[in-house]
Amino acid sequence: MYLRQIVRTLPVRTCLQRVCRAEVTLRRALSPPQRPLCSKGVEVSSAEEAVRTRGSAAATIFSRVIDRSVPADIIHEDEKCLAFRDVSPQAPVHFLVIPRVPIPRLSEATDEDAELLGHLLVVAKNVAKQESLDEGYRVVINDGKHGAQSVYHLHIHVLGGRQLAWPPG
Repeated sequence: MYLRQIVRTLPVRTCLQRVCRAEVTLRRALSPPQRPLCSKGVEVSSAEEAVRTRGSAAATIFSRVIDRSVPADIIHEDEKCLAFRDVSPQAPVHFLVIPRVPIPRLSEATDEDAELLGHLLVVAKNVAKQESLDEGYRVVINDGKHGAQSVYHLHIHVLGGRQLAWPPG
């Protein structure tokens, strides 16, 4: 008797399971895609490593560029900042503008840093003009782990020379 009940309900259960699976599939298709905070695993792991080591006394790669212990293709230099070509360019023109005074993150800048921050943007604009980015360019500042910041020395990326996609990342 028990076996007959199972056999009779089996097609109903199977049908219900199919309906439930179809409903789950439909919900997934209609819901917005879940994207990770950063699409590139290397950027995320670099940012996480930087967060772990940020408090150390070790110099950042940018402080070593400033003191010339690491070579760089410097395209602008003044008493407040340096601009140099990125070693891993993401566009035909990709350079960085960094302050000589290390500010770890944009979110840690103070009101007293306002003049320096403005100077960095003016230098970015002037170097972009020098690099013939007349059709436009993108200015990027990564801040913290979720912003994929991998070097905790404030730096401005300037990218141009091709049409850039939106949204980034």
